Amino acid sequence: MFRFASPVWLAAVALAPLFALLYWRGAAGRRRALEKFADSQLVARLTGTLNPRVRLVRRALVVCAGALAGLAAAQPQFGTRVETVRREGADIMIALDLSVSMLAEDVSPNRLGRAKLEIQRILGALDGDRAGLVAFGGQAFVQSPLTSDYAAARLFLGAMDTDLMPVQGTDIGAAVQLALEALRNASRQGGQGASTSPANQAQRVIVLITDGEDHEGGVDQAAAMARAAGVEIHAVAIGTESGLPIPEFAASGSRRGFKRDESGAVVTTRVNPGMLESLAVPTGGRVYRSGADGTQLTELLETIQGLRAGEDDERRVTVFEEQFQVFLGFALLMLMVEGVVPDRRCSRQDHEEWGGGLHDSHGSRDRG
Repeated sequence: MFRFASPVWLAAVALAPLFALLYWRGAAGRRRALEKFADSQLVARLTGTLNPRVRLVRRALVVCAGALAGLAAAQPQFGTRVETVRREGADIMIALDLSVSMLAEDVSPNRLGRAKLEIQRILGALDGDRAGLVAFGGQAFVQSPLTSDYAAARLFLGAMDTDLMPVQGTDIGAAVQLALEALRNASRQGGQGASTSPANQAQRVIVLITDGEDHEGGVDQAAAMARAAGVEIHAVAIGTESGLPIPEFAASGSRRGFKRDESGAVVTTRVNPGMLESLAVPTGGRVYRSGADGTQLTELLETIQGLRAGEDDERRVTVFEEQFQVFLGFALLMLMVEGVVPDRRCSRQDHEEWGGGLHDSHGSRDRG
């Protein structure tokens, strides 16, 4: 199989004829300018030692070297080999609840603010792992795909807010299914022939950060799908079981009261660890609390770090053989040849003058 890893550089090859034309026009322009400067006999004497064929060859060497360098930069790859690579980290999709109930202030500064702080701690503890973000409320979407660029993940995290949700509510099942899909896609992109052994699948983890209030159902189905895929779900329950009203804010950011139901009663939200346990435990995960009395996040971090210690965490990937060295070598060779080939021929008069100069030099030394 043949391919170019960076085909954008093929534009340099396509431009080679244009550079050749510019070379030719430049040479013709210089010739016309010289003819305007002097008559034809003087021009013939001035340029008599120039070898136009050699000059043409030198220009052709430069153009061809540029085209070959463009081919090398495009990274031509021909042939494949299968390598066994060792995974050193886990793939972690973090699903963050952005429903309005996360604005409750039973933890400081509020549930959403605490959740973001917990995610910052998770990202700060990762080393060699890939992390991605899923935002969910009444719908779910991928906020950041799996990446080992934790600074980029933090940037995406900073933009996550309840205002991002076009549909309010809490659909935990949809969030888990989307996180599973993101993990599957990342596994496919890891290379052809990637291992599907349980050891590799155990390195894929979903961390669900929510207050556990689910309005749409589908949690049992999501747990079954995660268990079948070998993906552990660990849930971080944000908030307290006593609960608090959900504040509402004006466009200016000032508080205007509390959320009320259709009958006018104030809506109270409380954490639901029981529902989260029914989701996490069947997959081999567990629930961690993050409430007013502290957090159990350290235990979660230890669990994630323990995933790196697997003995069979290897996968087979298909690697394309790089062939750019051949094109780059020929390009350098052409430039070397162009640099040493003279474009002037040595005339008979030059030989006589050179020889005469040597004779006069020897004669003057003899007289001295």
